[in-house]
Amino acid sequence: MKYDELVAEIKEQFMKADVSRIKEHIAYQFNIEGEAQGAFYADIADGKLSIEPYEYYDRDVLFTTTAETLLEISAGKLDAVDAFTKGKLKVEGDFEKALKLQDFTKGASQTSGVKKAAVQKAASVKNTVRKAVDKKKAAAAGK
Repeated sequence: MKYDELVAEIKEQFMKADVSRIKEHIAYQFNIEGEAQGAFYADIADGKLSIEPYEYYDRDVLFTTTAETLLEISAGKLDAVDAFTKGKLKVEGDFEKALKLQDFTKGASQTSGVKKAAVQKAASVKNTVRKAVDKKKAAAAGK
């Protein structure tokens, strides 16, 4: 994977997140080591997220990791805190703001989970209605 492909993939994943509840300004810089090496930033301001392929010198948090680890975090396959405790994600700066990364990466990864839950709920309602209709038909046939 190339650097520009990584930034595009991360941008696609992170932009799915609902950051509207985050009213403070947060600036993250991601330093990628190994494959797709480079730096980019994610900036949250007034509940809006922007991601650009540049360094952010006035950042609140600096994350250093590999492309593979960051993709796993953005896809919801790896918890950011777990990645940190396992040494896969290095964090410098404001740890309180760093923890908010987990909030919006979970939001991004749960977008498909929300759709799945909605489909499951709709199927459950449909089954309940079907059972009620069958029960009424059976009662009407028995009269």
